[in-house]
Amino acid sequence: MSELDLALVHALQVRPRASWSDLAPLLGATAVTLTRRWERLTKEGLAWVSAVPGPAFAHGGCTAFVFLRCAPAARERLAARVAELPEAVTVELLAPGRADLMLDVLASDPGTVHRFVDEELAALPDVLDVECVFATSLYAEGSRWRLGSLDASQLSVLGRPRAGDAAGTPLADLSALDRVLLDALVRDGRTRLTELADLTGTSAATARRRLHRLTTGGVVAFRCDVAPAVSGLPVSVTFRGHAPAHDVNRLHRTLATLTECRLLAAVTGAANVLATYWLRDIGAVQQRETAACAHLPALRITERVLGTRTVKRMGHLLDGAGRRTGVRPIRPW
Repeated sequence: MSELDLALVHALQVRPRASWSDLAPLLGATAVTLTRRWERLTKEGLAWVSAVPGPAFAHGGCTAFVFLRCAPAARERLAARVAELPEAVTVELLAPGRADLMLDVLASDPGTVHRFVDEELAALPDVLDVECVFATSLYAEGSRWRLGSLDASQLSVLGRPRAGDAAGTPLADLSALDRVLLDALVRDGRTRLTELADLTGTSAATARRRLHRLTTGGVVAFRCDVAPAVSGLPVSVTFRGHAPAHDVNRLHRTLATLTECRLLAAVTGAANVLATYWLRDIGAVQQRETAACAHLPALRITERVLGTRTVKRMGHLLDGAGRRTGVRPIRPW
């Protein structure tokens, strides 16, 4: 990975659908060079842009975290099978402990999550136990995580990405055309308007208008994901803990500000805090826990869950090195 590659990825984390000609002056390279660099990164599975639920999903949809236990010999088989299910948007294998797999589940409502957990997951022959907790507030998630390769002046030029309206387009109002657009953008968030028009049988102007409605309405957002070879952070750890109710709303001002925070949520259950960090090595786990408790003294860590491999991330299948190998489109809308 060159410095230009890293800067390009960071720029796309801020503005995932920016044109190469817009980014060229900022990064000191030609649009042709950026195009070639990005094609190599995506071909090798090192980085990719995809569509994910926008701010409106927090009001019209439901996020849950599911922990599965199975026989040791069934771990890989079960992970591969669960990764085929669109509701399980992220699937991670865990180090031996109380659970063997951790899933991020997105659905339209809690009832749909319950049916998926009780009727599909619990019925799988390899599953021995299931635990499901719901996110009541999401303070940090993958689309907000940054590589840190651009300096302050470059970030100033890029500007802040415009957030969609959390109370925008109702998810139930999506048309068949909208859903085709979303499917294509989950596969490749940088799909050109002309290609989207061909897929939907409309004009580029119509595709642009529908996409603008989806983004400004908060239905969809975009994020640039990377393999560990790019991030330099191969260790994933999830802390589960308990904080007093009056401290939970401080999470976004405390734990989310810690370096390498990838996910932070208030959740249901006795352990009402769930936080995931990407770290450089196993020795940093204790450092992150110490820092988290120093920022929020009332927090009591009850479980440390070490991820051994991410099988699927937001609909994208990954190999043992965390490189993208395929797509299983998510459909939480």
